[in-house]
This record gives sequence, structure tokens and C-alpha cells, in this order.
Amino acid sequence: MQIRTWAGMMAVLCLPIGAMAQDARLGKKTYERYCAACHGADASGNGPMRSVLTVAPRDLGALARNNGGAFPLARVVRQIDGREPMVAHGDPMPVYGDFFEGRDVVLKVEEGVQIRTSRQVVDLVAYLQRLQRR
Repeated sequence: MQIRTWAGMMAVLCLPIGAMAQDARLGKKTYERYCAACHGADASGNGPMRSVLTVAPRDLGALARNNGGAFPLARVVRQIDGREPMVAHGDPMPVYGDFFEGRDVVLKVEEGVQIRTSRQVVDLVAYLQRLQRR
């Protein structure tokens, strides 16, 4: 009985994140702490820091709409975890040190490709996907 339980747990741990539950609730908390000051509580790009920024923050609720209706998952992950520099931030993300860094979770992205990133990024992206407006 113990062997079956252990084997089942190992099978779940080895699944790509597309098959695992993403925690958008944790993603929302992360968003509120690290992103809302610039992007706004509603992700529209109208956060309280907007007036002091040289480049206006992106409307994160329109990512899918601005990408032909498909959420650009791989690009968003790479921008948050620092692999794809963002001019608006002045430096590559993460601007909060190593909080978003890590490659401990596998996420299935466009066209079945897999990308490794951190659990914090996976949860944050799950929250951003829920915010998409048509």
C-alpha cells in the first residue's frame, strides 16, 4: 500500500505544469505585491507609479487581445523570469532580485513546447491569464 502511494506521488510530481493545478490565488497575491504599483490593481497599466515612469506600463489584461486572441504564455514567462529583457523596466526582470528566478517547474507552452520556470512565475501567469479581456 505504501509503495502505491509513493508511486502516485512521484507520478504527480513529474507531470508538466499544464497537467498540474496552477494557483491563481497565489498569483494574485504575487501580482498585488510586485506588479500592481505600476500596472494597477486591475492590470490596466494605470498603477499609482505610472506618473513617475518614463515608459507607460503595459495593459496586462490585453495581452491575449494584442496577440491575436491567444495569451502569449512563453513570452510572458520569459519576460517575468528575466530571459527576455524588457526595455520598460530598464533592466531584465525580475526587478525584485531572485524572487521570480528559478527553473524548478516545467510549464507546457504554445505548440506543446515546454519551458522551465519558477512556481511563483507559474502562479502569477495563471492569474494574468484570468485577467484577459476581449
